[in-house]
Amino acid sequence: MLLERIYDEDLAQASYIIGCQAKGEALVVDPRRDINVYLDLAEKHGMTITAVTETHIHADYLSGTRELAARTGARMFVSDEGGPDWTYSSAFDDATRMKHGHSINLGNITVEAVHTPGHTPEHMSFLITDGAQSTEPGFMLTGDFVFVGDLGRPDLLDEAAGGVDTRFQGAKDLFASLKSRFLTLPDYVQVLPAHGSGSACGKALGAIASSTVGYERIFSWWGPYLSADDEQGFIDELLSGQPDAHAYFGRMKRENREGPAVLGPLPELIDYTAESLRDALADDSVILIDTRHHSQVHTGTVPRSLNVPGVAKAASYGAWAVNPEEEQRPLVVLAESLEMATALRDHLMRVGIDTVSGYVTSLDGLDLVTPTVVAPADIDRYPHVMLLDVRNKTEYAEGHIPGAHQLSGGRVLWNLDMLPEDGTILTYCQSGVRNSVAASALRRAGYDVAEVEGSYAAWASIPGNEPVHSN
Repeated sequence: MLLERIYDEDLAQASYIIGCQAKGEALVVDPRRDINVYLDLAEKHGMTITAVTETHIHADYLSGTRELAARTGARMFVSDEGGPDWTYSSAFDDATRMKHGHSINLGNITVEAVHTPGHTPEHMSFLITDGAQSTEPGFMLTGDFVFVGDLGRPDLLDEAAGGVDTRFQGAKDLFASLKSRFLTLPDYVQVLPAHGSGSACGKALGAIASSTVGYERIFSWWGPYLSADDEQGFIDELLSGQPDAHAYFGRMKRENREGPAVLGPLPELIDYTAESLRDALADDSVILIDTRHHSQVHTGTVPRSLNVPGVAKAASYGAWAVNPEEEQRPLVVLAESLEMATALRDHLMRVGIDTVSGYVTSLDGLDLVTPTVVAPADIDRYPHVMLLDVRNKTEYAEGHIPGAHQLSGGRVLWNLDMLPEDGTILTYCQSGVRNSVAASALRRAGYDVAEVEGSYAAWASIPGNEPVHSN
C-alpha cells in the first residue's frame, strides 16, 4: 500500500494519496486546486488516479476534487450525510454520494467512510484497511474531526456560514462522534488529520503530522471529559477561546458546496514591463500585488496596490486582500521569475482567486507612493479617528494599545461598516506583516490609513507603556 501526505504550509492543510501498488490504482483525499502535485506523485509511482474524495465541505480552501476528476477521469465520492442544507449541489451529480459505511476499494485496500459530524454535519472520516496485511483498519484519515492534540471547531458555521447558534449542536455531535466512532477504535490505529499547526480550523493544533487513537485518548485536552462522560464540561472547553474565523471562509463554504469552477490547463503568465503596465495601472484596469516584505513596501509602492508578502503565505493573506466575488480585474504579481509568479498563482487559486494574468519583475519605471508610517511614541499626537488592532481577538484580549478597536485582518474588507468613513485610521498588528496586508486593502477601498511602525511589539517595548487586558 502507498500512503503519502501532501502538506501545504500556507494553509496548514494536508491531503493524501492512497494507492494499491499491485493494481496501480490511487485515491486522492482532500485535494487542493493546483493538482500537479498529485499527477506527479501518481506518475512517479506508476499509478492511475481512479478516485477522488473529500472529508467535508471545506471552509479554509477551495477543493480540487472537481479539478482532479476533470483532468484524470477519476470517480468523485462525496458525503451524502448531514441533511439537505449540507448536500453537495447538482455539479456533483456524477459523483457517488456516500452514506456512513460506504467503501471505496482499490485492489486489496478498503477505504471506509465513517460519518463523524461535529465540525460540520456532513463530515466523513476514512478508515483504511490494507487487506494484504490485515483484515482490520490501521489508519484513519480524520479530516477536520480529530487533529493532533485538538478537534475541529464546531463554530465555523456560525462564524463564517451564517449559522445561528449551530456551535452548540456541533459540539454535542463532536462529543458523540468521539464516543461512538473514534474511541471505539483500537489504540494502535494511526490518526492522519487534514490540518496542522497554524490552521484556523482549531485552537490548539499540534505541529506533529500524525497521532494514534491511544495517544489522543490519553493525552489530548478532551480525553478526560470523554473518560468522565462530561459532555457539558467538554462543550464549555471546546467553545472557549476559538480564534477569529476569516471572512473568506463563508465564500469557500458556498463555492465548495456548489462546485468550484474547473479551470483546466492554465495559460503561461504574461511577462510585463513597466512600460506595458504603466497605463493599465494608471486607469486601474489591473491590480498590482506587491509581494515584498512590508519594510520594503514602506519605502515606496504602486498606488492602490495590495501587499501580499511572498509565496509562503500568499493564499492566507491573498484571501484577506482580494474578494473575487466583487473584484474580477486582472492581477499582476511582483515576482523575480516566471517560476515564482506561477507559484503565487497556484497559491491564490487555492482560495479561489483565479485572475492572476501576469507578473512584473521590478517596480523601476513605475510611479510610486510612500505609505504613511507613525512611530509608536507618536500615536497619541498623530491625528486619527480610530486606532485599529487587526490581530485576532484572543491576541487583543491578552494585551492591546489603550483606545484600540479590534477587527482582525481577515475580516476587515467584509466589515467596512464598522469603520469611520472619514478621517485617518491608524492600524497595527503584532509585528507589522498582517497590518501591511490589511492596510493595503483598506487603502484600495478608499480609506486614509497610517500604520504604526513596528506595530504592537514596538509599542509594548517602550518603557512605561502599559497594555490593556480584556476578558
